[in-house]
Amino acid sequence: MVGVGSSSLLAPTRQKARFCAGLFIARDSAIMTTLLPVDSDSRLIRLCDLAELIWNEYFPSIIGQAQVDYMLARFQSREAIEAQIAAGYRYFLIQPAGAPLGYAAFRDDFDDASRFLSKLYIRGDMRGRGIASQVLGEILGEAREAGLETLWLTVNRHNRLAIDVYQTLGLRITGELVTDIGAGFVMDDYRMEMDIDD
Repeated sequence: MVGVGSSSLLAPTRQKARFCAGLFIARDSAIMTTLLPVDSDSRLIRLCDLAELIWNEYFPSIIGQAQVDYMLARFQSREAIEAQIAAGYRYFLIQPAGAPLGYAAFRDDFDDASRFLSKLYIRGDMRGRGIASQVLGEILGEAREAGLETLWLTVNRHNRLAIDVYQTLGLRITGELVTDIGAGFVMDDYRMEMDIDD
């Protein structure tokens, strides 16, 4: 079993979603979705399968297939995710009644009162329905309750769709990061952040 924090992400927030019985309803009212902590081998296997599906569907046009393959092996393999969880990252499957439609991960730093949103990925057939916005609202609401002040993330500078979504949600670009990840690849990112208001 993979260990994750016991803090619930299912507490109500001030977001525009409607909350009931631990579920939040995205703008497409036919989709009732919950965040399931990745706290078992079966959920970890589902997460790895979902990462492979989403990354191979979305990122080859942005970073190329060779870098997708490398990043999946280095950062989204079972071993890599287990190491991240051991280091304090919390992973969640985004799931309606059926199969997972995406996943999210973050890590809190209470020394500087921030939450790093490391992952927020939605399957291609489910994008554009407000799900990422609702998940981000949940993550922000729980961060606010934990007393955190800033949410930040990194996003590839050529991932215009994600950048536009994040800017619409109130994040702003605060810097550029180029990180050597080995094998001749770099992550060419923007750092984006927002204040977590009371």
